[in-house]
Amino acid sequence: MSESPPRGAERDLYRDTWVRYLGESGARGTATPPPRSYAKRGSPASSLGPGEGYANEVGEAFRSMVPAAVVWLSYGVSSSYVLADAIDKGKKAGEVPSPEEGRSTRVTIAVVDTFVWQALASVAIPGFTINRVCAASLYVLGTATRWPLAVRKWTTTALGLLAIPVIIHPIDRSVDFLLDSSLRKLYPSVQKPSSS
Repeated sequence: MSESPPRGAERDLYRDTWVRYLGESGARGTATPPPRSYAKRGSPASSLGPGEGYANEVGEAFRSMVPAAVVWLSYGVSSSYVLADAIDKGKKAGEVPSPEEGRSTRVTIAVVDTFVWQALASVAIPGFTINRVCAASLYVLGTATRWPLAVRKWTTTALGLLAIPVIIHPIDRSVDFLLDSSLRKLYPSVQKPSSS
Protein backbone atom coordinates (compact mmCIF):
# COMPACT_ATOMS: atom_id res chain seq x y z
CA MET A 1 0.00 0.00 0.00
CA SER A 2 2.93 2.32 0.58
CA GLU A 3 6.44 2.78 -0.69
CA SER A 4 9.37 1.80 1.46
CA PRO A 5 11.54 4.72 2.52
CA PRO A 6 15.10 4.83 1.15
CA ARG A 7 17.58 2.67 3.06
CA GLY A 8 18.76 4.53 6.15
CA ALA A 9 15.82 6.97 6.06
CA GLU A 10 13.43 7.13 8.97
CA ARG A 11 10.07 5.52 8.22
CA ASP A 12 7.22 7.79 9.20
CA LEU A 13 4.56 5.51 10.66
CA TYR A 14 1.88 8.13 10.11
CA ARG A 15 2.59 8.91 6.49
CA ASP A 16 4.07 5.76 5.11
CA THR A 17 1.51 3.26 6.43
CA TRP A 18 -2.24 2.82 6.70
CA VAL A 19 -2.19 4.15 10.29
CA ARG A 20 -2.78 7.70 9.00
CA TYR A 21 -6.38 6.82 8.18
CA LEU A 22 -7.20 5.77 11.73
CA GLY A 23 -7.13 9.27 13.19
CA GLU A 24 -4.26 8.38 15.52
CA SER A 25 -1.72 11.08 16.37
CA GLY A 26 0.73 11.67 13.53
CA ALA A 27 1.41 13.32 10.17
CA ARG A 28 2.98 13.23 6.63
CA GLY A 29 6.50 13.28 5.30
CA THR A 30 10.05 11.99 5.13
CA ALA A 31 13.23 12.57 7.02
CA THR A 32 14.91 14.44 4.17
CA PRO A 33 15.01 18.25 4.18
CA PRO A 34 13.09 20.40 3.75
CA PRO A 35 11.05 18.97 6.62
CA ARG A 36 7.53 18.15 5.60
CA SER A 37 6.70 15.20 7.81
CA TYR A 38 3.61 14.86 9.89
CA ALA A 39 3.63 15.69 13.55
CA LYS A 40 4.98 13.02 15.84
CA ARG A 41 3.72 12.15 19.31
CA GLY A 42 4.62 14.79 21.85
CA SER A 43 4.47 17.69 19.39
CA PRO A 44 1.79 20.40 19.47
CA ALA A 45 0.28 19.03 16.28
CA SER A 46 0.13 15.51 17.69
CA SER A 47 -2.74 16.55 19.92
CA LEU A 48 -4.61 17.14 16.68
CA GLY A 49 -3.35 14.20 14.60
CA PRO A 50 -3.98 13.35 10.94
CA GLY A 51 -7.63 12.56 11.60
CA GLU A 52 -8.01 16.29 12.13
CA GLY A 53 -5.97 16.92 8.99
CA TYR A 54 -8.71 15.04 7.12
CA ALA A 55 -11.60 16.72 8.93
CA ASN A 56 -12.45 18.94 5.97
CA GLU A 57 -12.74 15.93 3.65
CA VAL A 58 -15.17 14.32 6.08
CA GLY A 59 -17.01 17.64 6.35
CA GLU A 60 -17.28 17.82 2.57
CA ALA A 61 -18.57 14.24 2.41
CA PHE A 62 -21.34 15.15 4.87
CA ARG A 63 -22.06 18.57 3.27
CA SER A 64 -25.44 17.46 1.89
CA MET A 65 -26.56 16.34 5.33
CA VAL A 66 -25.24 18.95 7.79
CA PRO A 67 -25.47 22.73 8.09
CA ALA A 68 -22.80 24.69 6.20
CA ALA A 69 -21.37 25.89 9.52
CA VAL A 70 -20.35 22.30 10.34
CA VAL A 71 -18.45 22.04 7.05
CA TRP A 72 -16.69 25.36 7.72
CA LEU A 73 -15.85 24.16 11.22
CA SER A 74 -14.21 21.08 9.71
CA TYR A 75 -12.02 23.41 7.63
CA GLY A 76 -11.10 25.27 10.82
CA VAL A 77 -10.04 22.01 12.47
CA SER A 78 -7.94 21.01 9.44
CA SER A 79 -6.38 24.47 9.21
CA SER A 80 -5.47 24.32 12.91
CA TYR A 81 -3.70 21.04 12.24
CA VAL A 82 -1.78 22.59 9.33
CA LEU A 83 -0.69 25.56 11.43
CA ALA A 84 0.32 23.38 14.41
CA ASP A 85 2.36 21.08 12.15
CA ALA A 86 4.15 24.03 10.51
CA ILE A 87 5.04 25.49 13.91
CA ASP A 88 6.22 22.08 15.12
CA LYS A 89 8.48 21.64 12.07
CA GLY A 90 9.92 25.13 12.62
CA LYS A 91 10.75 24.28 16.23
CA LYS A 92 12.38 21.01 15.21
CA ALA A 93 14.42 22.75 12.50
CA GLY A 94 15.59 25.27 15.08
CA GLU A 95 16.73 22.51 17.42
CA VAL A 96 19.07 20.91 14.87
CA PRO A 97 22.67 21.57 15.95
CA SER A 98 24.38 23.67 13.27
CA PRO A 99 25.98 27.08 12.78
CA GLU A 100 23.79 29.90 14.07
CA GLU A 101 23.92 31.94 10.83
CA GLY A 102 21.75 29.44 8.90
CA ARG A 103 19.29 28.77 11.71
CA SER A 104 16.67 31.40 10.85
CA THR A 105 16.74 30.41 7.17
CA ARG A 106 16.33 26.74 8.08
CA VAL A 107 13.43 27.50 10.43
CA THR A 108 11.73 29.74 7.85
CA ILE A 109 12.06 27.12 5.11
CA ALA A 110 10.70 24.41 7.42
CA VAL A 111 7.67 26.49 8.42
CA VAL A 112 6.88 27.76 4.90
CA ASP A 113 7.40 24.40 3.21
CA THR A 114 5.32 22.51 5.77
CA PHE A 115 2.55 25.11 5.78
CA VAL A 116 2.26 25.27 1.97
CA TRP A 117 2.53 21.51 1.56
CA GLN A 118 -0.03 20.75 4.28
CA ALA A 119 -2.41 23.53 3.14
CA LEU A 120 -2.45 22.10 -0.37
CA ALA A 121 -2.23 18.36 0.38
CA SER A 122 -4.41 18.26 3.50
CA VAL A 123 -6.95 21.04 3.03
CA ALA A 124 -7.38 22.73 -0.34
CA ILE A 125 -7.00 19.98 -2.95
CA PRO A 126 -8.66 17.11 -1.04
CA GLY A 127 -11.51 19.35 0.12
CA PHE A 128 -12.18 20.50 -3.44
CA THR A 129 -11.89 16.94 -4.78
CA ILE A 130 -14.32 15.43 -2.26
CA ASN A 131 -16.71 18.36 -2.78
CA ARG A 132 -16.79 17.70 -6.52
CA VAL A 133 -17.09 13.91 -6.12
CA CYS A 134 -20.07 14.40 -3.81
CA ALA A 135 -21.71 17.08 -5.95
CA ALA A 136 -21.35 14.96 -9.09
CA SER A 137 -22.62 11.81 -7.40
CA LEU A 138 -25.64 13.62 -5.93
CA TYR A 139 -26.45 15.06 -9.37
CA VAL A 140 -26.05 11.70 -11.16
CA LEU A 141 -28.10 9.87 -8.54
CA GLY A 142 -30.81 12.55 -8.85
CA THR A 143 -31.02 12.19 -12.61
CA ALA A 144 -30.39 8.46 -12.98
CA THR A 145 -32.43 7.04 -10.10
CA ARG A 146 -35.75 7.51 -8.40
CA TRP A 147 -34.28 6.99 -4.97
CA PRO A 148 -35.64 9.17 -2.16
CA LEU A 149 -33.55 12.26 -1.40
CA ALA A 150 -32.37 10.86 1.96
CA VAL A 151 -31.03 7.70 0.28
CA ARG A 152 -29.26 9.77 -2.39
CA LYS A 153 -27.66 11.96 0.28
CA TRP A 154 -26.47 8.99 2.33
CA THR A 155 -25.11 7.34 -0.82
CA THR A 156 -23.31 10.55 -1.75
CA THR A 157 -21.82 10.77 1.74
CA ALA A 158 -20.66 7.13 1.58
CA LEU A 159 -19.05 7.70 -1.83
CA GLY A 160 -17.29 10.80 -0.52
CA LEU A 161 -15.95 8.95 2.52
CA LEU A 162 -14.83 6.01 0.38
CA ALA A 163 -12.99 8.37 -1.97
CA ILE A 164 -10.80 9.83 0.80
CA PRO A 165 -8.22 7.00 1.06
CA VAL A 166 -8.17 6.70 -2.73
CA ILE A 167 -7.24 10.34 -3.37
CA ILE A 168 -4.71 10.90 -0.57
CA HIS A 169 -1.55 9.34 -2.02
CA PRO A 170 -1.97 10.75 -5.54
CA ILE A 171 -2.57 14.21 -4.06
CA ASP A 172 0.45 13.90 -1.73
CA ARG A 173 2.74 12.90 -4.60
CA SER A 174 1.31 15.61 -6.87
CA VAL A 175 1.89 18.29 -4.25
CA ASP A 176 5.45 17.00 -3.74
CA PHE A 177 6.01 17.27 -7.50
CA LEU A 178 4.43 20.74 -7.63
CA LEU A 179 6.56 22.09 -4.80
CA ASP A 180 9.71 20.38 -6.08
CA SER A 181 9.08 22.06 -9.44
CA SER A 182 8.36 25.51 -8.02
CA LEU A 183 8.72 26.73 -4.45
CA ARG A 184 11.51 24.37 -3.40
CA LYS A 185 13.68 25.61 -6.27
CA LEU A 186 13.74 28.98 -4.51
CA TYR A 187 15.22 27.59 -1.29
CA PRO A 188 18.92 28.14 -0.74
CA SER A 189 20.83 24.95 -1.48
CA VAL A 190 22.40 23.14 1.41
CA GLN A 191 26.13 22.86 0.82
CA LYS A 192 27.66 19.47 1.55
CA PRO A 193 30.97 19.54 3.40
CA SER A 194 33.97 19.01 1.15
CA SER A 195 35.62 15.62 1.33
CA SER A 196 39.15 17.09 1.52
